Amino acid sequence: IIGTERQVSMFLNTLTPKFYVALTGTSSLISGLILIFEWWYFRKYGTSFIEQVSVSHLRPLLGGVDSTTPSNSNTSNGEADSNRQSVSECKVWRNPLNLFRGAEYNRYTWVTGREPLTYYDMNLSAQDHQTFFTCDSDHLRPADAIMQKAWRERNPQARISAAHEALELEDCATAYILLAEEEATTIMEAERLFKQALKAGEGCYRRSQQLQHHGTQYEAQHRRDTNVLVYIKRRLAMCSRKLGRTREAVKMMRDLMKEFPLLSMFNIHENLLESLLELQNYADVQAVLAKYDDISLPKSATICYTAALLKARAVSDKFSPEAASRRGLSTAEMNAVEAIHRAVEFNPHVPKYLLEMKSLILPPEHILKRGDSEAIAYAFFHLQHWKRVEGALNLLHCTWEGTFRMIPYPLEKGHLFYPYPICTETADRELLPTVFHEVSVYPKKELPFFILFTAGLCSFTAMLALLTHQFPELMGVFAKAFLSTLFAPLNFIMEKVESILPSSLWHQLTRI
Repeated sequence: IIGTERQVSMFLNTLTPKFYVALTGTSSLISGLILIFEWWYFRKYGTSFIEQVSVSHLRPLLGGVDSTTPSNSNTSNGEADSNRQSVSECKVWRNPLNLFRGAEYNRYTWVTGREPLTYYDMNLSAQDHQTFFTCDSDHLRPADAIMQKAWRERNPQARISAAHEALELEDCATAYILLAEEEATTIMEAERLFKQALKAGEGCYRRSQQLQHHGTQYEAQHRRDTNVLVYIKRRLAMCSRKLGRTREAVKMMRDLMKEFPLLSMFNIHENLLESLLELQNYADVQAVLAKYDDISLPKSATICYTAALLKARAVSDKFSPEAASRRGLSTAEMNAVEAIHRAVEFNPHVPKYLLEMKSLILPPEHILKRGDSEAIAYAFFHLQHWKRVEGALNLLHCTWEGTFRMIPYPLEKGHLFYPYPICTETADRELLPTVFHEVSVYPKKELPFFILFTAGLCSFTAMLALLTHQFPELMGVFAKAFLSTLFAPLNFIMEKVESILPSSLWHQLTRI
């Protein structure tokens, strides 16, 4: 043992400062090259090379199976073709399931003291009202002229007073609409006012329909009367749904879609899907999806997640992650997982609300497709339908995060849909009350551990190389002290072995 210690001591003493400079410089260079390669691989493929090799070659040897990532997804429907998408990246849409201001939004304000709607959201609604409920010929009729000014009023009480003033002159459909939306404090009262609006609106619609070909002015008036009639019937159907008369609401929605098939801007089919899910009429839900889940039509969270729910329903009651990892995914399970991946890629904010990892708030009157506002609007009305299907939320919980391993990096490149818009966070902050709600952002891939490790190793060795170059003598002393400390446990073990074994046997072993 004395000879071994002497050899180690001689070796350390013969090392010159140039050796330490070369050693630390070489280590820094190697770790830097590894870091550059790892970063390049991560930027191109979205994963660490070392981690990828470990998962691909070491994990199978240890018996691990990744059951959440299906094989190649079927993209034959052409959903990756961004040229077919006619929707603007950050177009704001009217929420098809928006609540009633007087009976629901105001009630929330009375109870909590919080304003559920932002000024930007209400300003968009005011623009919608002026577009749908007014026309250039309104000044010819006193009641319509009053309502034309009422829709531009910012003060709610001024709007309500103007509506009452218009009703004193004649039965004005738009005045009833305003009172039903903003003054009525219950859904039953709103329904009563909408029925009065329907009676007045049908009369105006029939008159303008007969005169629509007499000039541009009459065409604009007929277009306005059509919008008013469709809006009233849709809101009446929503009142029936809220009051528990779901079958009646479904019939009203179907009749409305047949009567006005070209007015897709109201997205009445999303109201219909939600009502059919409440009735658990999954066959009719599938029939509606077959019509509207088409490449030529804009997608929505309601379309994508309802399709995923129907496919999950077929397998979710018997799905087990442990069993799937042992035997692999069946065809039906694979289809369900792919449908969930498709839905999550379209709107990645929804799962946290469905899994109750994030608190829900009242949905806004406008939504941004693929944004947090759309996720809130969807989950607010559809969470109960996911809970009703046994095991559906468990399947979603086990598989939704696997979506981001399939999307090319950067994540905005997309996989099944056109690239995710980068402006959604800004628009959602305008639509949602950020005072009591934290806006969700598109999930970003975190830097893998090995990139962080190699970055730290490169920085540490580079610092050592610099210090060794500047202070070679001092760093040599530190290196000798470090190596002596490193060999101390070995020396301690050797001393213990020498004390236990006979000296003659130990002498023979050292000679061998």
